[in-house]
Amino acid sequence: MITVHDRLGRLVRQAQAQGRIPAVSVALHRADRPLWTCTAGGTGNDTPLDPESVFRIGSVTKTFTSVLVMQCRDDGLIDLDDPIGRHLDLPAHGELTVRRLLSHTAGLQREPHGDVWDTLRAPGVAELLADLARVERVLPTGRRYHYSNLGMALLGELAARLRGGTWAEVLADRVLAPLGLTATGPNPGERAATGFLVDAYSDEARPEPPADFGAVAPAAQLWSTAPDMARWAAFLADPAALDPDGRVLAPSTLDEMRWPLTTTDETLWVAGFGLGLILVPQRGRVMHVGHDGAMPGFLAAVYGRRGGDGTAGAMGCAVLGSSGTGTEVFELPHRLLAAAAEHDPAEIEPWRPGPPAPEHLRGVLGRWWGEGFEYVFSWHDGTLRARGADDPAGKPPAVFVPLPDRPDVFRTVSGREVGELLRLTRDERGAVVRMHWATYRFSRHQETFDGYDFRTGS
Repeated sequence: MITVHDRLGRLVRQAQAQGRIPAVSVALHRADRPLWTCTAGGTGNDTPLDPESVFRIGSVTKTFTSVLVMQCRDDGLIDLDDPIGRHLDLPAHGELTVRRLLSHTAGLQREPHGDVWDTLRAPGVAELLADLARVERVLPTGRRYHYSNLGMALLGELAARLRGGTWAEVLADRVLAPLGLTATGPNPGERAATGFLVDAYSDEARPEPPADFGAVAPAAQLWSTAPDMARWAAFLADPAALDPDGRVLAPSTLDEMRWPLTTTDETLWVAGFGLGLILVPQRGRVMHVGHDGAMPGFLAAVYGRRGGDGTAGAMGCAVLGSSGTGTEVFELPHRLLAAAAEHDPAEIEPWRPGPPAPEHLRGVLGRWWGEGFEYVFSWHDGTLRARGADDPAGKPPAVFVPLPDRPDVFRTVSGREVGELLRLTRDERGAVVRMHWATYRFSRHQETFDGYDFRTGS
């Protein structure tokens, strides 16, 4: 009998062999199963390859820096629409906003001034900031997605200054320690795999030189293990499961970060970008959220899975590889997450009866018509909800919560028309006879906009 772990292990070994990647380390985290790990290959040095082997994760680092910035916002230290120059003394580009820099829509050039990839010498903080006067805005702000390591470096310095420490210190104190990511940090340590460039026309693999990213560390400096990164991916997808007290970040803030602000390609809408996070839609209303990483000799892909049948809570996958060209790394976490959800789906929770809807809302339940379309209002899990009568089964409902001082007025907190008000109108007996949602009239029967009722003909 082929087990799910057999299937997953085969996918890992296939990617390592086809991609000619000297070492691959993989971990799959989920709330309802023990951590699953798999390795293939060797470290290229005297340390054995195992799940605790350390790899460079490159731009996955950006997700950590983005969380630090959002912590500052949640603590009232900044607003996302603040120009960064309000908080950092910059010789140029201080008008670029925090939000634009987080979403890579600021138009700032990709790298710091100079040929950093020739010299592998990154600037220090003072040099990075001073050289902003020589840096280009290569696109108008807000025009389109344009990836910028420089922009993320500025955001890392912003968070460090606001917290009164270095970026590495603030990261360790405010993210790594609370989440138990003990194997993650800016230095490789003794368990690090060697990073390679594999020759395109032979089996030779040459070690890449080490590189410290200096002031650009907030964009790409971190090293980690697959288990740590699978846990991080699970946090990005399901923060309430790993951080129930919101010590690192409130689930609502992660929701905000996961909202797509731009697509990464104008013709192939296969990936989007939120606030520091890459969003990769899958079939069946499933979203994979995380980031890819690349540094000399290393590639990484770290993604959590949200939504869809079979998806477990806190489901995240990390794939770390020791080749700068083994791009199979980038696709593998998506295949592993999909295979795990298909072949080892989360258990189906049994339905159990619950308390009835409050007396004053029972007249709202059932079918209503708005804009010529039929909707079903219901009471589930202690909340008032609404769905289009013809909505596909997997489409989330709109969910309403009452305003504290107005019991017949509700705020839409998720789903269709999120943020808008739902107002109930009652007759002299107290029965709900009409509703307005986002100002559109809802009635018990299909009506034209001037009130003609097809049932009564008047």
